[in-house]
Amino acid sequence: MRTLFVTEFISLDGVIEAPGGEEDFRHTGWTFDIDSDPTMYEFKAEETFSTQTLLLGARTYEGFAAAWPGRDGEFADRFNSMEKVVLSTTLENPAWTNTKVVRDLDAVRELKEGEGGPIGVHGSASVAQALHKAGLVDTWHLVVFPVVLGSGKRLFPTDAEDKQKLTLRESRTCTNGVQLNIFDTVG
Repeated sequence: MRTLFVTEFISLDGVIEAPGGEEDFRHTGWTFDIDSDPTMYEFKAEETFSTQTLLLGARTYEGFAAAWPGRDGEFADRFNSMEKVVLSTTLENPAWTNTKVVRDLDAVRELKEGEGGPIGVHGSASVAQALHKAGLVDTWHLVVFPVVLGSGKRLFPTDAEDKQKLTLRESRTCTNGVQLNIFDTVG
């Protein structure tokens, strides 16, 4: 069985919306207000190079597919060459290399039950929430930024039906105040 992790840039108050500058959010690009730190890049590189399959929602896929194919370097090469699976009921004929579309969580469950290495979900808020609700997330990689946004889409909605206990496996602190936390789900 494969492991599935979700990685998110998240504010102290749990907001994950538009960290990289997506349109139509009043705090768009809020991660750019924080100075960078090499530890963050090391963390993201470790995560990326240990991932076999990217699992994305349609909106995140479209953003990644527009950005990564035109980039150079080891990081871009990894994103461009790895297997990509898009959970979407609307996406047809994805053009980015090594991409296939699945239509429902049953297909994700089958992917997870198959052979292979880790499956990583980057961003893709709705997908992350659906995977959480279905009990398919093994690990959360939360990059917590020292900012309170006050509004925006949160990773864990307030209408969650059941609590989920997590165990902190690893935590790193960057010089800019960003916390890199890896939590394993319990049960």
